[in-house]
Amino acid sequence: MIGLLYRAADALRSRLRPADSGRLGEDLAHRYLRRRGCTIVARNYRPHAGGGEIDLVAWQRDTLVFVEVKTRASAEFGAPDRAVDAEKERHLRHAARDYARRAGVDWQMVRFDIVSIVVAKPPQVEWIQDAFAP
Repeated sequence: MIGLLYRAADALRSRLRPADSGRLGEDLAHRYLRRRGCTIVARNYRPHAGGGEIDLVAWQRDTLVFVEVKTRASAEFGAPDRAVDAEKERHLRHAARDYARRAGVDWQMVRFDIVSIVVAKPPQVEWIQDAFAP
C-alpha cells in the first residue's frame, strides 16, 4: 500500500516539476536505503552556520551515515558520483560534524556514502558505502 502512495507522489511531482531531478533522486535514494535496512532521520540538513548541506542522514545499525545523492538524466558524461570532489567533501564534513555534535554521536561512528542515480526506465541506483573518509 505504501509503495502505491510513493509511486503516486512521484507521478504527481514529475508532472508539477518535471525538471526537478534532484528531488526525485533524493526520494528514490530515501526509499532505496529504507528497503536495505537504514532508518532515515533527516533530509536536507543544513548547519546553522552554513557551509554545506547533507541530502540524507541515516542510521545503519550502530553507524550514523551521511549520504550525498547525485542524480543525472543519463550517464553520458560519466557516473553521477564523480561530481563529488574535494570541495564538496569538505562541505559535507563540515555539516556532518555539526550534526554529529548536536546529536551527541562520536565521530568514530560516522560514515559517508554516495547514492548515484541515473534517471532511466527503470532508474539505475548505486549505493557507494564508505565513499570517503570522515
